[in-house]
Amino acid sequence: MPETANPRLERVQAQLRLYEHPLLNFSAREKGQGVEVIIQFKDESIPVHTYYFDLHPRDLEDPQFEWSFQRQLYDALHDYFVEMFIRTPQDRAARQMEARQTEDRQRRES
Repeated sequence: MPETANPRLERVQAQLRLYEHPLLNFSAREKGQGVEVIIQFKDESIPVHTYYFDLHPRDLEDPQFEWSFQRQLYDALHDYFVEMFIRTPQDRAARQMEARQTEDRQRRES
């Protein structure tokens, strides 16, 4: 154990121990005066990014920390899962262009 414990980091780690998810691992590390929370996909064979979010000193000293932490964690999980999409309706123009290129290729091969 390190000589000087970081009470902010310990507080976040204590909260993270209360959460268990079948797809995700949670961890935390010091980042400046705050703490960085790390969310990783358990199955490393699936190529998804690792998600990070910061807790600032004011967040960590909030008297309602447990509740605000849960809100921040759930917001981060929402963002993380949305970022995992490999295709969305906003990709329509790219899909249309790809479809035209495929059609052109098929015509040339016929």
